[in-house]
Amino acid sequence: MKILTLNAHAWIETDQIRKIEQLASFIREQEIDVIALQEVNQTKAEQALPDGVLERYFQAEPGTVIKQDNYAYVLLQKLGLPYYWTWIPVHTGFVKYDEGLAILARTPIIDGFSEYVSVIRDFENYRTRKIVGVKTEAGGEEAWFVSGHFGWWSDEVEPFRRQWDAAQAKLDTLKAFPVFVMGDFNNVAEIRNEGYDYVTQKGWNDLYTSAVIKDDGATVTKAIKGWDDNEGKLRIDYIFSNRSVQAKSCHVVMNGIRGAVVSDHFGVAAEL
Repeated sequence: MKILTLNAHAWIETDQIRKIEQLASFIREQEIDVIALQEVNQTKAEQALPDGVLERYFQAEPGTVIKQDNYAYVLLQKLGLPYYWTWIPVHTGFVKYDEGLAILARTPIIDGFSEYVSVIRDFENYRTRKIVGVKTEAGGEEAWFVSGHFGWWSDEVEPFRRQWDAAQAKLDTLKAFPVFVMGDFNNVAEIRNEGYDYVTQKGWNDLYTSAVIKDDGATVTKAIKGWDDNEGKLRIDYIFSNRSVQAKSCHVVMNGIRGAVVSDHFGVAAEL
């Protein structure tokens, strides 16, 4: 089984269509089974898609409207393969976008959910945060795959610890199955006694640390929004499992070495 997470920085990138095509090519060539995406945007003013083109879409959140330029939908058109998918809106991004989370899977989605992890639930407030999850058969068994984009450990209004506690409460209800939590955690792995340690001390297995083959793991290597003063290499994007599994490999991808650079974040791909 191959899984991938990427903060897509959707529609904020220059030459965006070409980068979507490059991501689609990577997914096809690597035969990725499940893809978790964050910062998956659609333009607020865009027209809604007709129901007839959403045959493999699973509505994890009632009332969700998919617009014609929804990044996940456009990516699927470039992929040209029958992936099943979901997308939920989380908050307004960069003034004019509905910013959300998406999951794509090669196998049919059996079940799904959307859940707030922030106390704030104002769509116009960037601190509003959710997770989205789908259950599908992958690697020969049913498993849950969850995509999330969390806040910062030291945020005085919406601290990461409280958001993870909310996420954990939901994830605990799924523990009869393998669960993979994937995404942009905005917490650096090398900083002790903050978000990364908080997650792993709860029993979550970082597929990167347990992988037989891996690289340096850094997914952000420049200053980006939220890390405006960054001058180093940050590992803040992860794939966690509730099972003690050892990945065959876990690599940074879409970084100019393994796949083209398509976002301000690199992705993480693991093979189990």
